[in-house]
Amino acid sequence: MSKSSPQFIAAADGHPIAARFFAPAGSPRGVVLVAPAMGCPQTYYAPFAAWLAAQGFLAATFDYRGTGLSHRGSLRGFRADLWDWARLDCGAMVAELDRRAPEVPLHWVGHSLGGQIIPFVPGRERIKKIVTVATGSGYWRENSPALRRMVWWLWFVVVPLALPLAGYFPGKRLRKVGDLPKGVMAQWRKWCLHPEYAAGAEGAGARAEYAAVRTPITSLSFTDDEMMSARNIESLHSFYTNAPRTMRRFSPAEAGVARIGHFGFFRKDARTSLWPDLLLPELA
Repeated sequence: MSKSSPQFIAAADGHPIAARFFAPAGSPRGVVLVAPAMGCPQTYYAPFAAWLAAQGFLAATFDYRGTGLSHRGSLRGFRADLWDWARLDCGAMVAELDRRAPEVPLHWVGHSLGGQIIPFVPGRERIKKIVTVATGSGYWRENSPALRRMVWWLWFVVVPLALPLAGYFPGKRLRKVGDLPKGVMAQWRKWCLHPEYAAGAEGAGARAEYAAVRTPITSLSFTDDEMMSARNIESLHSFYTNAPRTMRRFSPAEAGVARIGHFGFFRKDARTSLWPDLLLPELA
């Protein structure tokens, strides 16, 4: 298995997207694109991608524009929204992987946001299987009880004040999510305030794009997720009305670990406890 240094893939508008490709020792048996959660850099997924390469897959990670290595300098005035992340950044990654390995199946592993934006990705018809991990609607009234007690402050006080004052979302200073482009945070807030999340907030066109997905989807969710409730999970996946869906929900005890939560599935210590049993069968 080999890991390359960051490479820059040009999106359709020319913006460079930082990506890493983890190649197996021989010809790949398949390709896996890891689509990150909101505010989560691609470095977080490196152990997971390296493990996938050791199993014979060509795995790729990347940073959305305005985050990680896909941005340099100040975010003040930087223009990007969630449409850009899906249609341009994810679209560029799907096209690049199709170019590199056109003869083998392409799998999408989406963490949280990465499982929400698939309908808006050009070329998604190329994907053989979608696996969503800790992915649900962000509708704030249906968040987990612990998150719901504090998230109203984020959406109704912090974000409306921070965006016009800073010109972006200064999440690092606020210790919330991470630094994000103004347009991304404003659109995400719009989604999270709507009972039907993106499918409702963006109107009939977005709902139709969810319904147009026909790729089989497996949802992996966890009872100790501190962000997503069971209702969040069910709600988001219900928008994929024409996709075959398999909903798999685990407690940490059932998975043989002490804790999983919203981020634990991708930690490197899950390589023996979670990835072989929960993920590998989905990529067969």
